[in-house]
Amino acid sequence: MSIDIANESGVAVDEVALAAMARHVLDEMHIHPLAELSVLLVDEKAMTELHERWMGEPGPTDVLAFPMDELRPPHLGGVNAGRAGAEEPGPDPGLLGDVVLCPQVAATQAREAGHSTQAELELLEVHGILHLLGYDHAEPDEKAEMFGLQGRLLKSGPAETSQPEGSG
Repeated sequence: MSIDIANESGVAVDEVALAAMARHVLDEMHIHPLAELSVLLVDEKAMTELHERWMGEPGPTDVLAFPMDELRPPHLGGVNAGRAGAEEPGPDPGLLGDVVLCPQVAATQAREAGHSTQAELELLEVHGILHLLGYDHAEPDEKAEMFGLQGRLLKSGPAETSQPEGSG
């Protein structure tokens, strides 16, 4: 599995922990071991530009997800859809897409939530990866499913990560 972490934010983060959490999520979601994921950390100015350009909303945000290929976990219509207990990754690797994080926004949210910036970044990374995999939270049932899965993935994540208490 190729996980590329690029920190252009000017803020020191634990890139090894971010890579470990991403690998954990992709493994748990049974994504092909040759799939590729890019995680980009940017400053508030760059995030504001992306947020305004792609979402039409002002100001910076905490996380954006830009899917590339249509990879889906088995229950969301992937190649294993409909197979009872499908546990195997799909046969085709692909480029999942990009998760863009803003450590400055994450730091503010972390203070409000009472946990570390690193823990907030890991939560946001998991959230972004789930979006790449087709999860959404526009509807109450979708939100319950996505945030429940997000919380389980964070709790079961690598021991070396700084997991937040809540799942956002």
